[in-house]
Amino acid sequence: MPPRLQPVEPPYSDAVERLLAKMMPPGTELEPLLLFRVLALNPELASRAHPMASGLLNKGLLPARDREVLIGRTTARAGAEYEWGVHAVFFAEVIERDIVDRLADPDRTGFDDDDLLLVTVVDELHDTATVSDETWRLLRVRYDDARLIELILLTGWYRTLSTLINAAKIPLEPWAARFPQ
Repeated sequence: MPPRLQPVEPPYSDAVERLLAKMMPPGTELEPLLLFRVLALNPELASRAHPMASGLLNKGLLPARDREVLIGRTTARAGAEYEWGVHAVFFAEVIERDIVDRLADPDRTGFDDDDLLLVTVVDELHDTATVSDETWRLLRVRYDDARLIELILLTGWYRTLSTLINAAKIPLEPWAARFPQ
């Protein structure tokens, strides 16, 4: 289906070129992501959102694997194959592909206790916008206050991105992973 918002196209203005360069991973040979090019339709908002996004992704306190389990489950639950697939490729060294694929399955079987806790918290946040007392108790054993705040904001941030991706009907990147069948 055609996208509802047309991403910015080259040649980019100098300001958009700088914004896209800042948003892309350093040293990548890829063209700027379609998501970033859609965000660049509102460069002021994109530049204000970038520090939050970059902070969660690159400077967070959560272990990278935990972060990717949370992002994978959040984007899968929201049906955002675009973001799920980009992370499956970009962070393949952080998390095993069979786990990434399992995150896209609504079933919660086959996870170890650590991953199951993360999947459960994402499912609860997705379904109810809160966390049950039992799940919170288990999270408190594993994470301090700063990491708990980050975990909640991370899932909310990727739910927000998923909403934009789905509402704008951003097409899949040709090189990104696809949901398992």
